[in-house]
Order: sequence, then C-alpha cells, then structure tokens
Amino acid sequence: MRSAPPERPDDPAETRLPPTSPRHAAEPDPRPSAASPVAGMPVFDPPPVADPTPSIGSPGPDAAPAAPDQSRLFGRGLLYVIIWSLQLVVGTVVSPVLAHLLGVTDFGAFSTAQAIFQVLSVLALLGLDQALVLQHAEDGDARNARGLVAVGLVISFVATAAAVLTVPFWAGALGFGSEHDLLLVVLLWAAPSAAVQVMLALLLAEDRFRAFATTSIVSAVGGQAIGLTLLLALGGGALTYAWGSVISQTLAMVIGLCFTRPLIGGLVNGPVAKRALSFGVPLALASLAYFVLNAGDRIVLQRLMGPDAVGQYQVAYVVGSSVILLLSFTNSAWAPHFAKMRDETARFALAMTARNEIYRLLNPIIVALTLVTPFAMPILVPASFDPSSLTIVVFVVALTAYPATAGGASGRLLTIERRAKTLGVITGVAAAANVGLNLLLVPPLGILGAAVATVIAYSVLAGLQLVVLPKRVAWHGAPVGLLLTVLASVVVAAATIALPQTLEWNIGRCIVALACLPWFLRRLAAARRPPEVVAEDAAEAPAPEAPAPEAPALDDPALDDPVAAMPAHRSRHDQETS
Repeated sequence: MRSAPPERPDDPAETRLPPTSPRHAAEPDPRPSAASPVAGMPVFDPPPVADPTPSIGSPGPDAAPAAPDQSRLFGRGLLYVIIWSLQLVVGTVVSPVLAHLLGVTDFGAFSTAQAIFQVLSVLALLGLDQALVLQHAEDGDARNARGLVAVGLVISFVATAAAVLTVPFWAGALGFGSEHDLLLVVLLWAAPSAAVQVMLALLLAEDRFRAFATTSIVSAVGGQAIGLTLLLALGGGALTYAWGSVISQTLAMVIGLCFTRPLIGGLVNGPVAKRALSFGVPLALASLAYFVLNAGDRIVLQRLMGPDAVGQYQVAYVVGSSVILLLSFTNSAWAPHFAKMRDETARFALAMTARNEIYRLLNPIIVALTLVTPFAMPILVPASFDPSSLTIVVFVVALTAYPATAGGASGRLLTIERRAKTLGVITGVAAAANVGLNLLLVPPLGILGAAVATVIAYSVLAGLQLVVLPKRVAWHGAPVGLLLTVLASVVVAAATIALPQTLEWNIGRCIVALACLPWFLRRLAAARRPPEVVAEDAAEAPAPEAPAPEAPALDDPALDDPVAAMPAHRSRHDQETS
C-alpha cells in the first residue's frame, strides 16, 4: 500500500533544472517531447521571479513542440472510467427493481431525499478532490495531498453534522413533512461519501489502480447490493434500503483510509489548506450551479406542466444523459494527467486532440442510442408514459454530449489554471440560461422544449469557457472533415426517429444498432494507438544538432509524465499540426 509518488527518472536534479539553466540554454534538445519535464515547473499566471511557488503552466524557452499521445488516455486511462461508471450501470439496473419493490410513494420520497444528499455532498466536499489533484501535481509527492485528505475528512463530517442537526428547521419547507427518518438516514451518506471522493482523488493522482478500484467498487456497488439484501430480508421500504448505502460508504471510507493514510499534520498546515479551500470553494459553488443546470428543467416542468410531464421527461433524460455522465467520469479520471503535464502547448494540444477523438467515439454511440430507444422504452416504462413519444426527447438530450465534450476540454484547462471563480460564474450563467430557456420553450414544445433548452445551455457553457481560455496558446476547433462526420451522424440518427415504431421496425433498428459496435471499437482502437510519425513531417523537420551525450533522452519512457497512465481528456493527432 504505497503512498509514494510515481517513479521518477534516475536523476531528479536533471529533470528539475529550471528553464533558464545554462546547460539547457546552451544545449537545447531539438527532439519533440510529450511533456518536456526538463522545462521545469511552469505557472498558472507568471509570478514574479522571486516567487518560488511551483505550478503548472507555460513551458520554458527550451521546450520543444509536443506531439500529444492520446493512446495513454484511451488505454489504461479508460480503466478508471470503467470503474467509475459502475455506479451508473448498477444504478440503471437496480432502479427498475427498486421502483417495483418500493412502490411509487416510497420511491418518490427516496428520490427527493437523494436530491438533497447530492447538494450536501457538494458542500461536504468543497472541491477538495480537484484541489488535491493539483497539489499533488505541483509538489511531485503525496505529503501535502495526504494532509488534504485529513482536511477533507474533517470538513465532510462537520458539514454533515450541521445538516443533520438542523433538519427540523428546513425539512418542512422542502416538503418532507414531520417524518424525517428517511431524510436523516440519506444525509448520513454525505460524510463518508465526500471523504471517499477525496481519497479516490489521491489514489487516482498516484495511479494506484487496484486500490482505486477496490475502494470505488465498494462505494458504488456495495450500497446497492447491501441495500437490496436488507430490503428483501427485512422489509421496511426505502428506509431499510437507505441504510445499505450508509453501511457501504462507511466501509469504503475505512478501506480508503488504509490505502491513503491521511496525515493529521495537514490540519495545521495552514498555507496548503487555505490555498486548497480558496480554490475548492468556488468550484463547489460551480458544482451547485451545475446541479441547477441539470435539474432546472424539471423544476420548470413541475411548475408549468405538472408531475406527469416530469416523470416522462425524467425517464428520457436519464437515458439520453447517460453519455454526459460518462463524459464527466472521463473528465475526472483524466484530471491528474493534465495536471502533471509541464508543457502548456502540449497540454492544449492533447486537450484538442482528445476532444476530437471523443467526437469520433460519440458518433456511433448517438446513432446506436437513438436506434435502440424505441425498442427499449416500452420495456423500461409502462404505457402511461407514452414511450413512443420519448424517442425524440432522448435523441435531443443525447446531443448534449457534443457541447459537453467541448466544454470538458476547455474546463479542464481552466481548472488547471486555478480559474475556479471564473468557472463558477460561467456555470451560473449557463444554469440561468437553462431556466430561462425552459420558461420560453416548454409552453410551445412541452418536454421536447426542455431537452432543446438543455442542449443550448451546455453550448452556452462551452462557448463562454472558450472566451475566457488563456490566449497564450492557440485553441483550434475540430477539423472540418470531423465536423462533417458529426453532422452526418446526427442527421442519420434524427432520420431514424421518423421510421415506424412497430415490432418489426424496432427489431431492425436493434440489428443496425449492433452494427454500430464494430464502428465504435474501430474508433477506440485508433484512439489507443500512439501518434504515427508522418514521413512528410520528418522530411521537412530541420536536422537536429548533435545532442549532448549527458542529456537525458526526452523520448525515454522513464521521463514521460509520471501519471501518463492516468486518464486525461480527449485525443488524436489531427490537431497537432494546427
């Protein structure tokens, strides 16, 4: 159970020479590097010369152009995404079972309590998971990061205790009545859940996959398994099921404590804790705004059309937004890789190429999801939900994945720049736009208007992030050829909605959807291949000067980004020549 940083090159001093080092100034290495560790510790905003604080920013003057290698992101990196997405898969399987076991009243009460839990989880976490990733990247070791785990533990329990003790004062205003037992039990998840997220961030930053997988599986899957077991054995409805998650989250926290060994000294390390909180608190506010961005449409629907419309839209939204949720897992899992990259130019290039690669992977997913929906909806929901009318809503919600991918690329770069306040403001604007668009579009279009508002709001978020992105490195959109394939995929998926929804046609849809699997696998295999060396580029490249024999080989895998095996965000080498 190691907590030491990932393996470093043999001579740490060699790789930490500042960019103004006489040796590097006299002997620049002309070879390209994926992350150029020799360029030293860059900065978010260039500090005064006397400021010794390490950070992640622009490369040194001797940094060579980087060829982004997306193969690591779509190889080992996807393992973390798969583990993280287990909660989505298990939740999708368990929800219909739970709805039948609990009944509509208990299931509705449990869902409402979960919404309160999600808000409390954001406040109990306070963005410390992302602050920890950046701290680990800047330090190059886990000491301060382990101290932040201790800070996260204290904050999560204090925030949860405050919420539980004040339940009688605010539960009634939110419609929970005088019976608070279910709400209290659900709120008890928040403390261990937030603590587990902070510890998972450390395990992710250290690339400890087995420890990460063990803790995450117990946290995500254990609650469903234990809850269902208790419910079937003891009865008792939603209250009994909720205790299963409390037990599993507590068990996952104990396992995480054994793996991460938090440093109590972090509680008295004022400068590190203050810097982490000054970054994390605005991110927490951004997360709350993001919650409104995702849930605001249902609030408007409840107000304008009633609970039946909310129920219809909720079913369609869960199916269509599953792709968006997977993208959020990808963004979180890839964070340490971006945080560790020393070369800002390479980091931007990797963000753009990875974004393009995700676009390519989304094309078969969107087509297959739209094709399968008419067949799956009558199975998932009763006839009272009018499942045949939900296909177009699922399709429109799923289209949100494209602006979500674009926003994820720029948002990750802004996070590394520690632009948390900017992200909070931008997300708040997008959330307000979502509510306003719903008020405008729901009356004439119904639940389809809510789906259209979601796509536009995510596009606003992505666009505003590009506006505030630092201009030190050029940002390029996707290639025209790729945009044409996206357009073609969207048009084909939209056209299938007009086809009859009879049994024969729906079976045919499923057969075509299965044919999208080789398409997806081919794109994934291409994403996992390292960048190819183009002969024309090699011929045009200037002949390198004789390299210094004692200089470390920058293309040596030992000098690759220490967390290059970690997930990062989107890829392919289409943009490296832009």
